[in-house]
Amino acid sequence: MSPIPTSSPNLAALAKPLLGQSLAELTDWVQQQGHPPYRGKQLHEWLYQKGVRSLSEISVFPKHWRTELAEVEIGRSTIHHRAPAPDGTVKFLLRLSDGQIIETVGIPSYSAPHTLSRLTVCVSSQVGCPMACDFCATGKGGFLRNLATHEIVDQVLTVQEDFQQRVSNIVFMGMGEPLLNTDNVLAAIRCLNQDVGIGQRTITLSTVGIPGHIRRLAEHQLQVTLAVSLHASNQNLREQLIPSARRYSLEDLLNECREYVQITGRRVTFEYILLAGLNDCPEHAIELANHLRGFQSHVNLIPYNPIQEVDYKRPNSRRIQAFVDALKAHHIAVSVRRSRGLQADAACGQLRASAIPQGAGSGR
Repeated sequence: MSPIPTSSPNLAALAKPLLGQSLAELTDWVQQQGHPPYRGKQLHEWLYQKGVRSLSEISVFPKHWRTELAEVEIGRSTIHHRAPAPDGTVKFLLRLSDGQIIETVGIPSYSAPHTLSRLTVCVSSQVGCPMACDFCATGKGGFLRNLATHEIVDQVLTVQEDFQQRVSNIVFMGMGEPLLNTDNVLAAIRCLNQDVGIGQRTITLSTVGIPGHIRRLAEHQLQVTLAVSLHASNQNLREQLIPSARRYSLEDLLNECREYVQITGRRVTFEYILLAGLNDCPEHAIELANHLRGFQSHVNLIPYNPIQEVDYKRPNSRRIQAFVDALKAHHIAVSVRRSRGLQADAACGQLRASAIPQGAGSGR
């Protein structure tokens, strides 16, 4: 058998897609193909700044090498479905290489009409979610697998390409529990920060809370914002809404969050979804305030975005304001998240459930 030419792709080095790899890794890879190190910098630029989907598109590469590299996997998804909302929010269903479908959302903010000042991407970390929160459409669909690093990074590049605008903010608030996929999520944050060029302070990681994992995250000393989904002011109510809370008490979760603050020096955001008549009374606000007294924290209230699978309702503006006032009276920092993309099934899992026939996208 004749030897493989040094200019041909090293198949052993292609065990994982190129997307998600650092400049040093890409430089090492091009050198294994028999090319000079500066080709690594070119490859890095075309992957992360130009968003190339095929190496054959890299015009600065020699034509014969582009031909050889045409089948090398970069790690980009394809857009399965695109759902824009009147407020400019766009929700995407992305088809991965194994046929699985995930959701990601581009959320623009405007400083003036037609002047885009900020572009936020809500990214998924898993296909489905194992947490099975009672109010969440994603949880109703079950769990299939973790996303790889390149599949997380790709979501951001896809939104940038679609909006023709650099992404400024990232929130890990899409499908899945990020701290059940910690290694790939941390690798994606590194890549998005160092390779794509998005500041860590503009990245938010949202978690329901997995025992020991918030402490593990703190040890990495990242500058990201930690957002913990409480959604209840006491243990019994939290267990009703979040099944995993039966194995992780509210007290233990808050103690781990206090450790996070001590280790990182960064405050924790607590997300609280408001469900009419269930957890939105001023009494609940006072109970929540008692838990957070003296805590370096901020409460982000989220008026519920209804889904078909359950009968929870969105509270009216009067009840929302009463909850806010009760927290402020107890000196708790609080804000209300503005709902975006309601006309585009923007609650996690809604678009995927409505746009994919049952059994489709399972990869089986």
